[in-house]
Amino acid sequence: MSSTLPTIEMPTSPGPVRGSIRPPGSKSITNRALVCAGLARGTSRLAGVLDSQDTRVMVAGLTALGLRATADWEQGRVVIDGGAGGIPAAAAEIDCAASGTTMRFLSAVCALGAGVYRLDGTPRMRQRPIDDLLAALRALGVEASAESPGGCPPVKIRSHGLAGGRAVVHGGTSSQFASGLALVAPCSRLGLEIEFSGRLVSLPYLEMTRRVMEAFGARCDVVDERTWRIPPDGYAACDYAIEPDASAASYFVAAAAITGGSVTIQGLSRRSLQGDIAFCDALGRMGCAVTWDDTGAGSATVSGRAARGIDIDMNAISDTVPTLAVVALFAEGVTTIRNVAHIRDKETDRIADLARELRRLGAGVEEFPDGLRIEPRPMRPAEVTTYDDHRMAMSLALAGLVVPGVRILDPGCVGKTFPGYWRSLATLAGLDTSGWPSLLRA
Repeated sequence: MSSTLPTIEMPTSPGPVRGSIRPPGSKSITNRALVCAGLARGTSRLAGVLDSQDTRVMVAGLTALGLRATADWEQGRVVIDGGAGGIPAAAAEIDCAASGTTMRFLSAVCALGAGVYRLDGTPRMRQRPIDDLLAALRALGVEASAESPGGCPPVKIRSHGLAGGRAVVHGGTSSQFASGLALVAPCSRLGLEIEFSGRLVSLPYLEMTRRVMEAFGARCDVVDERTWRIPPDGYAACDYAIEPDASAASYFVAAAAITGGSVTIQGLSRRSLQGDIAFCDALGRMGCAVTWDDTGAGSATVSGRAARGIDIDMNAISDTVPTLAVVALFAEGVTTIRNVAHIRDKETDRIADLARELRRLGAGVEEFPDGLRIEPRPMRPAEVTTYDDHRMAMSLALAGLVVPGVRILDPGCVGKTFPGYWRSLATLAGLDTSGWPSLLRA
């Protein structure tokens, strides 16, 4: 999926954004389920699968490893014949593109093989550290190396299978390192005890990993807050339905908070596997009304304007930092976002680059090593850069619902996780998109 499309100017919303929407399937759950299905005994059928660059890259990577996957992207279905704990290919070159999840998870998966595997990606991927994961694999007897400075991809894995045992993984850069180890642990010969060292980030994603693993029949015993013990029971194929993406939902409830409207997210409730559903609670602290329906598939409704700034630790919901930062532009008083130093290593530096773009829009922004202080000021038209980062594009565009003249560079970068974002936002907000390229309006 190309990310190169003309610059678009955001139409302002004709009024408060009101409506109901079911976002596409969760990218994070999709990629975890794809790995579990790929390693399972038997044939799994996944429903609600997200069609995006990241998920297509994961399916292509599993296929490169010799696993058979049949995808109906239009219907959101993938059928996978599992490898029963192994990978058939003795060698593979895997293009992970800009997908950090694919790079990290499949680096661990390759340790289950018998052969040599190389994983590469975009120029930005070659700047995203992975050596914390590779160090854990090396301690388990796998030859694992990074070819770029600073312990960054390309990654080369030479393995004769994964014996298991005990591994220590540092969790300060990404929870995906620990998740990658956990995902392959049931397929190791001895099972694996994983100790998380240092300050852990994005903890809800680890819990998500554990719950998806258990849905595929694996056992993951939480010994204490820093230790998991996973026996070598393998995975069993199953039919698995993927819930809507809570990170994607954040943009739509933020639209309600910015314009004083009311938006209901269908298919998500407080029972969600995804920690990012707590973004609704952050909006509640800012003055919005939040209503939960935990019956059936569930829903969450956010109503009213985000009236006041807050001081918030967003470590557990760090993917929604750019969204909250844009909401903060329209609140009264200062908003301070803390404890998210690790988002500097995302698709772009989501602290420094976000601060730069918020200043273009007129905000007063102070940057910290681990966060931002945002002071609302009179807003102004601006052309904002997205840095080939889907979350920057989707969040910064929300400012244009209220501020005329906000132009978004490279809007196609949303294809990484949400190709239909522009159409969904325009439909919900009733935007006049006649000036947009037809590809974004289709």
